[in-house]
Amino acid sequence: MRFPRTSGILLAVTSLPSRFAIGDLGPGATSFVDFLARSGQGVWQVLPLGPPAIGGSPYSCYSAFAGSPMLISPEQMVADHWLSAGSLDNLPPGNATSLQVDYDLAALEKSKLLETAFQQSEDRLASDSEYARFCEVNAFWLEEFSFFEALMQFFDDPDWLNWPQELVERHPVAITDWKNRLSWQIEKSKFLQYVFDGQWKRVKRYANERGIRIFGDMPIFVARESADVWANQRLFCLDESGKPTFVAGVPPDYFAVDGQRWGNPLYRWDVLEAEDYAWWTQRFAAAFHQFDWLRVDHFRGFESFWEIPAECETARDGKWVPGPGAKPFLAAQKVLGPLPIVAEDLGMITEAVHELRDELEFPAMRVMQFGFDNEDDVFHHPDHNPQHSVAYTGTHDNDTIMGWYAQRQIDAPENRLLDEIVTSDVDVHWQLIASVLKSKSDVAIIPMQDLLALGSEARMNVPGQAEGNWTWRVIADSWTTEVAERLRTLCDATQRTICVS
Repeated sequence: MRFPRTSGILLAVTSLPSRFAIGDLGPGATSFVDFLARSGQGVWQVLPLGPPAIGGSPYSCYSAFAGSPMLISPEQMVADHWLSAGSLDNLPPGNATSLQVDYDLAALEKSKLLETAFQQSEDRLASDSEYARFCEVNAFWLEEFSFFEALMQFFDDPDWLNWPQELVERHPVAITDWKNRLSWQIEKSKFLQYVFDGQWKRVKRYANERGIRIFGDMPIFVARESADVWANQRLFCLDESGKPTFVAGVPPDYFAVDGQRWGNPLYRWDVLEAEDYAWWTQRFAAAFHQFDWLRVDHFRGFESFWEIPAECETARDGKWVPGPGAKPFLAAQKVLGPLPIVAEDLGMITEAVHELRDELEFPAMRVMQFGFDNEDDVFHHPDHNPQHSVAYTGTHDNDTIMGWYAQRQIDAPENRLLDEIVTSDVDVHWQLIASVLKSKSDVAIIPMQDLLALGSEARMNVPGQAEGNWTWRVIADSWTTEVAERLRTLCDATQRTICVS
């Protein structure tokens, strides 16, 4: 599928400013959309919206379908009458200049408010036809997720292998007994997903009305400590006790000398194929309910994936195993029609991966930071980008563009390949951004940190590093009129500005 010539900004919802310890779907989200519109952008790219299982990583969530309750805006809950007008009066005013997400503090701040909202809304929900319809339409994942979340909170442990054996093995009598025992908590979980869905649809509608598409992100794998694996154990490489036999990762590469052992259980693609990839079709359908476009992370895993024996401590001892190829996508297309997907085809990519991507007619990715290592490798050089691609200065896994540039000056001062782009020491970040916007790529995406010329302190993620990621936040007054006007002028000059009648 071809995308229109446009540009956008990559900014995680958690990184938005708010009065709480985490960005959410409240005033900060609509304010950012207003900034996108003023600067002529046509895309807001976000990271996955699911509830993180470990370490705040949006790429390791305890559901492939649910939204994170921590992204719910209490202010919007008041506006929607899920909370009373005075519910927020006694809360601290918050710190709009905070540069860090604090996931533990966010849970303390919001959990009680979310529970109060449910308590105050139980009678209203009983006659709410929209809520009933939401539960019915989403029952295929919501029933198991809400039960899983209730159990997770009861045992204070997302690792279902540590639960009573009757639950690990999903004995029918035990399942019924525990559902009866935790019925209130299960209903609360459903309610929070309903609220999240309503708030997200409001933000998406607000963006779409201003000509801005929401560009989402789907991790190929799911966390072992997830409702998906617990409820669908037959679909994953697990032994009889539920422990993984093989886990996902990637071999040593640009990002990590030992490779990356992600630890997600691998799929049993033979079982998925026997079921006509129904679980994947449901997953794609849920994604396109949330997003206009979708980036599929680690696309190469569909062509072949790095299989690591679960007992191995690093990714070095893995091997490449053939994946399902185009089959999951073709199965989904039969039900959903054309899929507006971008293939994340970075890393150790083979010609077979390119062929699979082209067979499915998905755009490729090009990352400027990879384009200037040597003059013979121009694959990621902006001047060589194919039209059917999405170009980036960097992704959430890269250093910021100014952090990268500064380190490059230290590590490789003799490398002068950037001289054709950076011609002065003034506004270096704008010169680098311009090179991507000028490229032939249909879509150009700039991380917010790069737009603001921030250094390595604003990096979102260091692959292979377990701690200290996913915490960067933008300051509320960062998206100034000056930044918006300069970006719009540059997009005008490169024919990327959206026009909304």
